[in-house]
Amino acid sequence: MSIIGIGEDGLEGLSSASRAALEAAEIVFGGARHLGLAGVGARGRAWGLPFSVEPVLALRGRKVAVLSSGDPFWFGVGGTLAARLKPLEWITYPAPSTFSLAAARLGWRLEEVLCLGMHAAALGQLRPLLGRGQRCICLLRDGAAVGELAGWLAANGFGATRVEVFEALGGAREKRWNFVAEGHDNRMVSALVCVGFEAVGRGVSRASGLPDELFDHDGQITKRPVRALTLSALAPGTGEVLWDIGSGSGSVAIEFLLAASASVAHAVEADAVRAARARGNAARFGLAHRYLVTVGRAPEALAGLPVPDAVFVGGGA
Repeated sequence: MSIIGIGEDGLEGLSSASRAALEAAEIVFGGARHLGLAGVGARGRAWGLPFSVEPVLALRGRKVAVLSSGDPFWFGVGGTLAARLKPLEWITYPAPSTFSLAAARLGWRLEEVLCLGMHAAALGQLRPLLGRGQRCICLLRDGAAVGELAGWLAANGFGATRVEVFEALGGAREKRWNFVAEGHDNRMVSALVCVGFEAVGRGVSRASGLPDELFDHDGQITKRPVRALTLSALAPGTGEVLWDIGSGSGSVAIEFLLAASASVAHAVEADAVRAARARGNAARFGLAHRYLVTVGRAPEALAGLPVPDAVFVGGGA
């Protein structure tokens, strides 16, 4: 299997090795746009909905090419396929990524830029990442997402940020324009789209003990000074599991997740209203996928939860 990166410039932008692999393929999978750029005709197979790599895997042993935007292993299909194949079953031919092209247009050092794929990600995930002067390039779902991002920046203290918009980057249809986030006028934008911006505004502190007002609560919250000491004692580590028993506003678990990438918090809360409020707090930090709430009482509600690396017992015990 050949996993081939292709850009908006189509066949002209492919290396000779990429073109040879494409020409040798019996069947070529890709998005409808990719297949059109490559001009593969009847050999083309467009991805179905919902997306699945199973049709590709069913053709193991045949000469198959898979087209991906730019670098297949940077928010592309490459990693999904490689995880299901043996090392000698595939070879990849990467092209410049959208991040590389955008950084080149902006004159930014890519190693100093925060590169994010926001196609399906909650904008709240930006909250702990942004701060004064932080440069960021984001791949977005579609044109409407540009306005959504502008609204989020304005609502979270970054309204003075100038956003550079790139449409169809790297091809004949490429367009570039910019606006200040708080002045976005809902201009129509066509996919494919990415944006680059240098944040103007103050971000969230990276230290333990965030201000209490960042969390919606009814008074049931571990206050800032105690929370800072609690987080120090819990010592969040990458990939760890936290049990937050009597979660209340979820503030302790949320800060645990912010401090430790790939960590997961399992919260137990007897009050359904508080549980919903805690879920909302986690969502505002882009952590809904890592903050899992069980409405119930301990110890019964702990049955079936994964073994924890750290446990915090809150109110009601």
